[in-house]
Amino acid sequence: MATVTEAPKTLRLVGLPAPDFEMESTKNLETLDEKVRLSDYRGKWLVLFFYPLDFTFVCPTEITALSDRYEEFEDLNADILGVSTDSKYSHRAWINTPREENGLGPIKFPLASDITHKVSRDYGVLVEDQGIALRGLFIIDPEGIVRYQVVHDENIGRSVDETLRVLQALQTGGLCPSDWKPGQKTL
Repeated sequence: MATVTEAPKTLRLVGLPAPDFEMESTKNLETLDEKVRLSDYRGKWLVLFFYPLDFTFVCPTEITALSDRYEEFEDLNADILGVSTDSKYSHRAWINTPREENGLGPIKFPLASDITHKVSRDYGVLVEDQGIALRGLFIIDPEGIVRYQVVHDENIGRSVDETLRVLQALQTGGLCPSDWKPGQKTL
């Protein structure tokens, strides 16, 4: 578990333009020569999530769960991008490792390398003294505005169902009460 030795600067990003980024990625798994930029996702919703490290225990459960349900995000005009402070080479090795061997196997969205820690810092999820990101998840609208953010401890995996529910709630443009589900009326 990541322990923070100093209180980090709290970042409220909701309602603000998403911090810009450009990172190396696994977009082209063979050559690893294709970067990802925030501008690549303009006109679509983006589920941007940070995770601590490749080849760990909770992280692959989240990444493969998101990949297994990728088409549901696509149907909502959304894309997904995973980010850690590991290198693009580590990402590729993890993707090329079968799931039954603690790898990811093929996934349907790229992983980005924040090896400089700049993007993790900009999004307020970097544990500075360890050089890893906490589990941060941000939903960015088609105009590049952060509409949702949640950051929590590295030991707890995130829910794909909840991420989809929040995305759908945001897309209604209405007031969604507690426990609102798609198909229900807004306030």
